[in-house]
Amino acid sequence: MTDSSKPHELDAAAIENYRRKYRDFRWETPEHFNFAEVIDNFAEDPRRVAILWEDGDRRRARLTFADIAAQSKRIANVLSGHGIKRGDAVLLVLPRITLWQAAYIGALRLGAIVIPCTSMLREKDLIYRANHSGARAIIACVENATMVADLRKECPTVAHYFICGATRTGWISLQEYMGHSSPAFKPVNTKSSEPAICYYTSGTTREPKAVLHSHGYTYSHKFTGLNWLDLREGDVHWTTSDTGWAKAAYGVLFGPWMNGVTTFMYNGRFDVMKELELLRRYGITTFCAPPTEYRMIIKEDLAGYEFPKLRHCTGAGEPLNPEVIEVWREKLGLTIHDGYGQTETTILAANLPAMPVKPGSMGLPFPGHDVRVLNNDLAETQVGEIGEIALRIAPERPPSLFLEYWKNAEETASVFKGDWYLTGDQATRDADGYLWFVGRADDVIISAGYRIGPFEVESALLEHPAVLESAVVATPDADRGSIVKAFVKLRPGAEPSSRLITELQEHCKRVTAPYKYPREIEFIDELPKTVSGKIRRVELRKQEESRKGKPL
Repeated sequence: MTDSSKPHELDAAAIENYRRKYRDFRWETPEHFNFAEVIDNFAEDPRRVAILWEDGDRRRARLTFADIAAQSKRIANVLSGHGIKRGDAVLLVLPRITLWQAAYIGALRLGAIVIPCTSMLREKDLIYRANHSGARAIIACVENATMVADLRKECPTVAHYFICGATRTGWISLQEYMGHSSPAFKPVNTKSSEPAICYYTSGTTREPKAVLHSHGYTYSHKFTGLNWLDLREGDVHWTTSDTGWAKAAYGVLFGPWMNGVTTFMYNGRFDVMKELELLRRYGITTFCAPPTEYRMIIKEDLAGYEFPKLRHCTGAGEPLNPEVIEVWREKLGLTIHDGYGQTETTILAANLPAMPVKPGSMGLPFPGHDVRVLNNDLAETQVGEIGEIALRIAPERPPSLFLEYWKNAEETASVFKGDWYLTGDQATRDADGYLWFVGRADDVIISAGYRIGPFEVESALLEHPAVLESAVVATPDADRGSIVKAFVKLRPGAEPSSRLITELQEHCKRVTAPYKYPREIEFIDELPKTVSGKIRRVELRKQEESRKGKPL
């Protein structure tokens, strides 16, 4: 494990280049902005490819920006013709198909508020989103039409149900109406500060929070593409995110298309061998995936796989373990550039291209963002001291930051204190200014007065050859208040035993501070995860509390 408190020998020229870019950065957000205008501008070149697409049945598509512009104009006319107007909310419940982008842009073109929903959501999830937002329409696909149809009696504000890919009784066929609609629709002259998108975050103990973003947020992803994804003319970029997540805004839609770069999208189940084959066959040049996928890929035999066009890799969505970075570099000769952001923001900290990467660190503050680690008094912490990641919002509020938790003034007020937006995530800062993720505030373990971040212990466990995945939480203890407990999923062929428990504990003592080692280890077949693949430590923590009571 890397010692995050000590300075490192860094490339002075690369660091100076970063500091200059950070110092000289200006947002220059226009007063009025509509993302559809960007698409229309790139559409002036009829040969410019916007998207390459394939699905699990090997069906393929190739659409230009002119195709996307024309489709989005027709969709805007269809929505407008059914009474959808500027400021109305539209639920978008589509999988990874090209009509997702066209419908998204069509709604933005109209000035509607888009609510992206993963197609994995269940009925109760959609009912909550529709009623909370007062949605006027839902755009769904054939696969989830039956479930969505059941919402009709539960969602009084939804007046129109649009279906993609087929005709169905009681539904409006989006493609059929597109065929009869005008291919002309000038984007509404929306203000950059005007609401444009609302993401609903996964709730743990309460209902999901409605994260409301502006049109300026879509503009700000120009810099996600340029400064983190490292997109250039002629690139083919692949971000593997599902359409319902903010990550799709980062790398599937706004990041690449603000810069006119071709994206690749695959609509199929995750399979390591398939992913490797697609990377090679489509000549992917820049790739972004969650750490879970990288962890799965490096466990395969990559001998014989060459990706001559792949030059830049990024990871986000959860912390990236140092071991994964090292193995990826060893096997492919490429460094994964970790980035940290939230649904409420764009990238806040990252390992930028050509910047020295410290495996396990989330990097340095992203240009345009004054990011600090603060204590409870809103004062900056000392080197190595755990505090909360915060973003300065005065004198200039970045357009990348969400407007509010929609219709929840109390929740909004709880994260804005003084000149800061408080992320709720804990981190440390090292002597070089690099940030190191510790965990959500609720995830940090306090044991016998020590503050222990679960991520570091999980990373240590992952370095052991028997461990496939792990999750670390606090479990109540009569003497220490809480102790560290690890839930471990073993690799195939490894067998649970008391001897292996001792071996894992000794391993953690060697690679982390001895006080951080897991005093309890439980082997588990599967770890609880969200639909996006993030480990839900909260479930394991509650399980422990229900068995042993609250920590003292």
